[in-house]
Amino acid sequence: MTQNRILILDDDNRLRSLLTIFLEKQGFTITGAENAHTAERHLERERYDVLILDLMLPDDDGLSVCQRLRAKNYDIPIIMLTAKGDDVDRIVGLEVGADDYLPKPFNPRELVARIKAVLRRVPQNNAMAPDPEAEDIHFGDCIINMASRQLFRRGEKIQLTSGEFGILKLLCSHPNRPLSRDHLLSQTTGRSHTPFDRSVDVQISRLRKLLEPDPKLPRYIQTIRSQGYAFVPDRSPSASAL
Repeated sequence: MTQNRILILDDDNRLRSLLTIFLEKQGFTITGAENAHTAERHLERERYDVLILDLMLPDDDGLSVCQRLRAKNYDIPIIMLTAKGDDVDRIVGLEVGADDYLPKPFNPRELVARIKAVLRRVPQNNAMAPDPEAEDIHFGDCIINMASRQLFRRGEKIQLTSGEFGILKLLCSHPNRPLSRDHLLSQTTGRSHTPFDRSVDVQISRLRKLLEPDPKLPRYIQTIRSQGYAFVPDRSPSASAL
């Protein structure tokens, strides 16, 4: 079986070396880069399954790298490494296209869990083959192709992170049913929601901007007070009637 390829962008040589040794023992193939320029050259030449991206870099910052890669339509899952307490940076990271984040210092086993979680959410030749029997989901002017795990609006492909697609798929698979933030987070990332974790809310906000006719008055992804969020398909009752 082909090993998943991980690119680590971190200017801390010691941490990069330790992660390389640990992750290779877990069965991953690792490439390291100490600056953004080197990492982007690797991405231009090779296909990687996950990018581990440190926020603080000598020649750039992780947020700018993430935003630049998404603008170029790189769909590689990105896990950002952030300093403990940098809640604003984590939120901004999700807003510019990161799939998940991990505050430093962290247990390497937690990083492995995060890597495996994002790998489960994306189709890969060696990890998750498309399901040819999966049915498309239609709502408004959008189509979710469940077989290819892609989203289209008015015929145009919408670029989503694996986390955003995971949440959207989960909501659409349970129409008219409120799903709590804890349930959405645990099912898509494998971790529990905490009172100050806004990752689900940020991803819901991004989905609304991409899918809703009016994101300020969401029609399809509705907030259910004290319960969470619900997907309300066409010709279904509104949130107030659920």
